[in-house]
Amino acid sequence: MDGRGGQDDSEGMAEKKKDDPGPSVKDPEMYESLREDGASKAKAAAISNAAANTSREEVGSKGGSSGSYEDWTVDELRERAAELDVEGRSDMTKDELITALRE
Repeated sequence: MDGRGGQDDSEGMAEKKKDDPGPSVKDPEMYESLREDGASKAKAAAISNAAANTSREEVGSKGGSSGSYEDWTVDELRERAAELDVEGRSDMTKDELITALRE
């Protein structure tokens, strides 16, 4: 009861808000999937709207060369090199690791 003699429907409202991302989301199915996977509301909305505007395969892809290895630590680079079975990785400098990973 809500004190006015009616039923308290706040539970229904919360449920509606969870299930209904609002009119600005163009692909509600993808939005809900992303939210279930842990994406924030803003990120899920941005990705699902981008998917609605283009083919889903294109979403998140970007061109150009990768410059991100420079931002990695030596330990992170060595870990990635281990995943790729780069020989001699434990003795390599940061620059050598970056070069090896880009080959």
